[in-house]
Amino acid sequence: MTKADLITLVEKYFRGVDEQNFAIISETMTNECVFSVETHGVRLQGQSEIATMLERLWENHATVEHKDFSYIADPNSDRIATQFTVVNTELDGTLTFKSNCNFFDVENGKFKAVAVYMAGQNTLDTK
Repeated sequence: MTKADLITLVEKYFRGVDEQNFAIISETMTNECVFSVETHGVRLQGQSEIATMLERLWENHATVEHKDFSYIADPNSDRIATQFTVVNTELDGTLTFKSNCNFFDVENGKFKAVAVYMAGQNTLDTK
């Protein structure tokens, strides 16, 4: 994949997250994708576990938004990292701002691993 392809894949993933559409997200990852929140000791494997986590995120927030992306892509290794701002609108209307980094490993055009480094409280709670 080219640098542009890697960035497009990340953008598609976050579009799915922000639109609360797991069908879009599932197109970006392998069936057995490993998803970890490194800063909070979370490790999930497979689209079913990832979908459950994201559904909980969406249920616990009015909206989620990811923006202001910076990318470092390594097409030779099929890896990309991104730093971005997260704006979560809580159910009571208050806003929570975060600065996060994600690292993606790609295999055959899809994410085989996603590692999240999250500032503050874990909004991808697995409980």
